[in-house]
Amino acid sequence: MSSRPGDVAPYDLLVSERAATERRIVSLERDWTGIVESSANSATDDEHDPEGATLAFERAQIESLLQQSRAHIDEVDDALLRVSHGTYGRCETCGTQIAPDRLEARPFTTTCIGCAKRRR
Repeated sequence: MSSRPGDVAPYDLLVSERAATERRIVSLERDWTGIVESSANSATDDEHDPEGATLAFERAQIESLLQQSRAHIDEVDDALLRVSHGTYGRCETCGTQIAPDRLEARPFTTTCIGCAKRRR
């Protein structure tokens, strides 16, 4: 990270990011359970219930958000490992130092901006 006043150490930033993502997962799981329970308590199924398509869509959307959040936890955990191994902030492709602004915006990133652009 940069040495600007008020900057947070990478480890602390990543731990905070992980905690926020864990809270998001708990909230999404609660929402998903609520949708499943509410549809289980009704006598109709998704195909014949006027609200069915909405419930099915909401379940699918929450499942997708859960998958994304769990993948994000993995990214953050990998970044925490890089911090502990002393390789955090180095591009995994070219080995150069990742710009502090990029790490500030995406603290779990594994590539410098140049390599990220080439990957697209």
